[in-house]
Amino acid sequence: MNPWLIIILGGVFETCWAITMKISEGFTNIIWTLITLGFMACSIWLLNRGMNSGNIPIGSGYSVWVGIGAIGSIILGIIIYKEPLTPLRIIFATVIIIGIIGVEMSHKPIISENETTKKQ
Repeated sequence: MNPWLIIILGGVFETCWAITMKISEGFTNIIWTLITLGFMACSIWLLNRGMNSGNIPIGSGYSVWVGIGAIGSIILGIIIYKEPLTPLRIIFATVIIIGIIGVEMSHKPIISENETTKKQ
């Protein structure tokens, strides 16, 4: 599977644990606490798996993972919890997205040792 897809899926799980953490009522509801911990474990495992499956820079992979979690949490907070959708929230969510794109576009591709050997 494409390493970026694994990281994106991890970001979706990050959104899930953020939402279920609120449902867990400060980790006092044991069922929702366990569900939250399960989503956390899956999210972190997928991030690790994606970053170790390809030549993905730490800053880029982590930024995408966190960004998906942040934007997903904002969207689901608006839909599920009726949190306000204000112009400032839209502006700053857009800044997050632009920042992620900027980080991704600004890194140099990493060439593995095997690829370097093949070119020589």
